[in-house]
Amino acid sequence: MTRRGIREGRDTQAPDAEGFDVEEVLALVNDGKGPARPVGDPAPGRASARPECGDPAHGPHTPAAAHRGASGPAPADRQGHRHHATPWPEARTVAARAARSQAARRAPVSVTLGDALGLVLAAPLTALTDLPSFDTSAMDGWAVAGPGPWRVRDEGVLAGSTAPEPLADGEAVGIATGARIPPDTTAVLRSEHGRTDAQGRLHPTRDMSHGQDIRPRGQECRSGDHLLPAGAVVTPAVLGLAAAAGYDTLSAVPRPRAEVLVLGDELLTEGRPHDGLIRDALGPMLPPWLRALGTEVVAVRRIGDDEKALHKAVSRSSADLIVTTGGTASGPVDHVHPVLRRVGAELLVDGVQVRPGHPMLLARTKDEQHLVGLPGNPLAAVSGLLTLAEPLLRTLSARSAPERYALPLRDEVHGHPHDTRLVPVVLRGDHVVPLHYNGPAMLRGVAAADALAVVPPGGARAGQRTELLDLPWATAGVAACFT
Repeated sequence: MTRRGIREGRDTQAPDAEGFDVEEVLALVNDGKGPARPVGDPAPGRASARPECGDPAHGPHTPAAAHRGASGPAPADRQGHRHHATPWPEARTVAARAARSQAARRAPVSVTLGDALGLVLAAPLTALTDLPSFDTSAMDGWAVAGPGPWRVRDEGVLAGSTAPEPLADGEAVGIATGARIPPDTTAVLRSEHGRTDAQGRLHPTRDMSHGQDIRPRGQECRSGDHLLPAGAVVTPAVLGLAAAAGYDTLSAVPRPRAEVLVLGDELLTEGRPHDGLIRDALGPMLPPWLRALGTEVVAVRRIGDDEKALHKAVSRSSADLIVTTGGTASGPVDHVHPVLRRVGAELLVDGVQVRPGHPMLLARTKDEQHLVGLPGNPLAAVSGLLTLAEPLLRTLSARSAPERYALPLRDEVHGHPHDTRLVPVVLRGDHVVPLHYNGPAMLRGVAAADALAVVPPGGARAGQRTELLDLPWATAGVAACFT
């Protein structure tokens, strides 16, 4: 069942979940042999030496492809101030509203049809011509005048040819699909519905009606008709409609511009982890994900653990959104908070009641610029991206909020006592199945997922309907999403 079918309650047949080996192929959670991984499972990585605040259980930490600043409590910062995490729904609302004034000041841009895919229309799409702009043949066959049989002209009428001569009563002419209808034509006889006799006269092999298989001028729209409202997303079909309606360019909301700053001295850009160094998972992942959210990624910079370099990068950036990875906690090399204080940023969200991703933050660095600080652990960063960056970028892009929907869980999912939990799931018919490998440092689960389930504090029982956050590639297809 498709998401559209699910949301509209269509009675489509669900695939048989027992018809494939879910454990081997998808590593699904709660296979009946044990509970789901609790939210308090350790988040590996150098910065994960401390458990997330409020975790019910702590275990040993092991190295993994995780970034520093990914977990840790939200205790006192370097000045001894304590900050209180924002509830997850409120954090998304704050992020969506934060850029309203910035969005209102963004001037529309004129873009060619080839560059408009994925943008949002800044003005209504109004037909510049009648569609079709002249009477056309809907089929290959003959244009005929009056009742048959008909004398057939030698020359035919092709699409793109000059205006044909009028037809006399009892006359026919061969015509191609899309060609202009000759004046005084009664109907178009399809090629499979006609035959010629020995004298070359054309006879119909079935009854015809007046105007049959003729697309009259203006059948789809008249010049000046309102085709689409401002705010519509430019899809491939919209591009086709715009071209047919006479457009070469479209007035669109410009793409937000984002800059990604990857923090951490321990990160490798190639090869296998070694000697305490780990591969950077977020540098390759974030730019295409941001593009999938309708953003132009203007730069990806690797800063390391250098407060001076981070301050320079933040203060000099002209992007609409700066995205940092790691460094959002209060350790000795977590520089995001100190840099935000140095640039005089307004901290809008400082920690969110969500697992993974609790130490994420949102700040206004300039009148028309924001910074989203993502935790360094990969799945925690995904959580921050969907919690804070997606709503803010949606506002800047003038996109409508996605339709909220919920589906029942196949299995129980353990929750945090106080925080929302985001869990990778796959859709199977009219329910969703939670996935294994959903710890803060893990990407294996979300790589196979269709969505993230929003699990309320305390967890969710099997059969309980749970809100879902679709992943971009699960709804648009990978090629469509990232181009």
